[in-house]
Amino acid sequence: MKPYKLLIVDDEWNMRNLIKIYLKKENVQLTEARNGKEALSFIEKNGFDLILLDIMMPDMSGWEVCKEVRKARDIPILMLTARTDVKDIVRGLNGGADDYLTKPFAPEELIARVNALLRRTKKMDKANANRSLSFKDLTIDFESRTVLVNGEPAGLTPKEFELLYLLATHPKRVYTRDMLIERIWGPEHFRDDRTVDTHVKNIREKIRNKNLSYDPIQTVWGVGYQFERIETEE
Repeated sequence: MKPYKLLIVDDEWNMRNLIKIYLKKENVQLTEARNGKEALSFIEKNGFDLILLDIMMPDMSGWEVCKEVRKARDIPILMLTARTDVKDIVRGLNGGADDYLTKPFAPEELIARVNALLRRTKKMDKANANRSLSFKDLTIDFESRTVLVNGEPAGLTPKEFELLYLLATHPKRVYTRDMLIERIWGPEHFRDDRTVDTHVKNIREKIRNKNLSYDPIQTVWGVGYQFERIETEE
């Protein structure tokens, strides 16, 4: 089996080296970037399966790097941060990060988060390849990971896409916030209802900005969310 290609982005040599030591027995090929600009250069020229991205870096923060990556690619991103403020974590997730890990972390936890992201991406790709869902003025295409509203890209982040796609594949099924967190972010993810609510809010704003005439995500008060299937008019 070909090794997964991982990019480590951290301005501290000690942290990059520690991650390399932790992952040395895993089926991965590691590339190191010392700063955000170097990381973006590597990403432009290479295909990576996962990015491990430090937040606090000089000149260009991890948040800024994540934003730039998300303009053109949906590579899974694991944020590494010494910051424990929930607002900082939510900011990273809203910016397109797939998961986060607070420093210092145990090798077992890093390995588990990395493998979970790689496993979920591989499983979703295999299960949903070539699948496209079409509704009234709304198309959700898994192969290209794009959402079109009236033929125009909505610009969803990878996690926003996964959330909408999951709901759309099971119309009328009610998902609790805990269910959505476990399915999209994984069981090891920090339980915070705001993570789901913020992603739903962002999805609604983006598709509304493209003039979709209805809201496909319905709130089930006190429970969670469900997808309202509106068929394409003949």
